[in-house]
Amino acid sequence: MSAPAATPDDDGERAARLEQGRWLFTQACEFVTGARAEAHLPAPALPEVAFAGRSNVGKSSLINALTGRKTLARTSNTPGRTREVNFFRLGDRLMLVDLPGFGYARASKGEIKRWTHLVRDYLRGRRNLRRVCLLLDCRHGVKEADRPVMELLDEAGVNYQVVLTKADKLKPPALERVRAEVETELARHAAAHPQVIATSAAKGTGVAELRAEIAALAERWESEL
Repeated sequence: MSAPAATPDDDGERAARLEQGRWLFTQACEFVTGARAEAHLPAPALPEVAFAGRSNVGKSSLINALTGRKTLARTSNTPGRTREVNFFRLGDRLMLVDLPGFGYARASKGEIKRWTHLVRDYLRGRRNLRRVCLLLDCRHGVKEADRPVMELLDEAGVNYQVVLTKADKLKPPALERVRAEVETELARHAAAHPQVIATSAAKGTGVAELRAEIAALAERWESEL
C-alpha cells in the first residue's frame, strides 16, 4: 500500500521544521573543551546531542556538514584519532558532543580502555543528554561492534537515532534496503528512535533533515524549563 499523499499542512509543517533547523545551525558554533576524564566534563547547562559510531564512520565530517564549517571537528584518514569527548556549543542553545570512535584505534589497550570507561560514564550519567546519533556506514549497516553500544543505550534509557553516513556511495534502491534492514533491527531496541536518516556529508543529503531533528530537541528542552 502506498503512503498517503502529503497535504499542504504537512508540507507547511515540514518546511517550518527545516527552517528551524537551518536557523539554529547558522548560529555561532565554537569548541568548548575536550574531556579526557569524567571530572573534566563541562557542567550540564545546555541540552546535548552526542554523535557516536565506529572509527572512520564519518562523525567529524557530518558535524562539519551540519554546522557548515569545514574544520570545526577534526577529520582524519587515520581511524581512532578522536581521543576525547569533544564539546561544541551551538548558539548558546545546544551542545554537540563528538564521542571517541569505537571498534578500531591505533592506541594502547590502556588508552582504549580509558576511552571506553569515559564514554560509558558519559552515556549513563548525563541528565541533559537528549539524544545520541548513532552513525552507521550505509554500506555495512549494523555490525557486531555496534550492538554493544545499542545495548548500553537501551540499558541506560538514552534515546538514540541511527544516522546512515556516506549515502552517496550507494544507489537509491540499495540504500533503501539497508534503511529497511536497520529499522527492522531497531524495532527490537527499547531506546531506539524509529526513524533512520540517511546522510552524505559530501553531497549534503539528509543534512537539513538531521538539523531539523536536532532543532526540535533543543526546542523541546526549552519548553520543559
